[in-house]
Amino acid sequence: MKRILITGGAGFLGSHLCDRFIKEGFHVIAMDNLITGDLRNIEHLFKLPNFEFYHHDVSKFIHVPGDLHYILHFASPASPIDYLKIPIQTLKVGSLGIHNCLGLARVKNARVLIASTSEVYGDPLVHPQTEDYWGHVNPVGPRGVYDEAKRFQEAMTMAYHTFHGLETRIVRIFNTYGPRMRLNDGRVLPAFIGQALRGEDLTIFGDGSQTRSFCFVDDLVEGIYRLLLSDHAQPVNIGNPSEITIKEFAEEIIKLTGTDQKVVYKDLPKDDPKQRQPDITKARQILNWEPKFSREEGLKITYKYFKNLPKERLFDEVNHREF
Repeated sequence: MKRILITGGAGFLGSHLCDRFIKEGFHVIAMDNLITGDLRNIEHLFKLPNFEFYHHDVSKFIHVPGDLHYILHFASPASPIDYLKIPIQTLKVGSLGIHNCLGLARVKNARVLIASTSEVYGDPLVHPQTEDYWGHVNPVGPRGVYDEAKRFQEAMTMAYHTFHGLETRIVRIFNTYGPRMRLNDGRVLPAFIGQALRGEDLTIFGDGSQTRSFCFVDDLVEGIYRLLLSDHAQPVNIGNPSEITIKEFAEEIIKLTGTDQKVVYKDLPKDDPKQRQPDITKARQILNWEPKFSREEGLKITYKYFKNLPKERLFDEVNHREF
């Protein structure tokens, strides 16, 4: 049985990856310090003999006994509300954390796939964004702690690949949504749905003309799975190229939830990207992958999940701990 370590395994994406690799017959080791992750995302896996959970901070030395064939590094705060509250931890997981994962991979002769992000493109001057675009990023702005952590993570991963011959893969993840997102993590989709369910007005930052491209989590997981098992070491965009303005998206959420809240506008945060759309030509050619879920289908599934949460979960807050 192949053994895989998934850091950030109790998070939104990490928990879905745990499910997928369990389904594929792997022995899954989830690692998470629970600074933003939630054990409720993986509690259904604890009874399985081929699942383990390590409560550990990947910024510190990692020890995993026995064979290890794959490592997925998905540990990182991923929303503005998180990385603005814990900027040092965000930088550490993208530097010390990746260094520890790559070192472990060398010892175990394991293949590593790292979760990078469309944020490496910053506020892009090229649209849609292709993998050979180097980005337009402010390294000292408020978002720099996340953007530069991911850019450094890519550089470190590629250095291990070229210098040590390590098997590495890099996925650049665009806006993704689905069950298990936190309603109060600051990202646009759960923010809108959470506000609708709580009877609050929907908040748009800026004039709503900025765009995003939303990918359903099952599609993303399929792309990551194919990339891990491919022989391609360069970064690959995984996302849904269906682009929509934030204003239009708010209108879709109001229609979906059947609420009659008004939309209120606030100032756009500094360095917030004006456009976001992946060019997935490479994913189509190399991985034979493209998204299958329409936004309408994915939103129905996601809304059903949030609507069925206990009422107190609508007000969940993450209590960040210091590391």
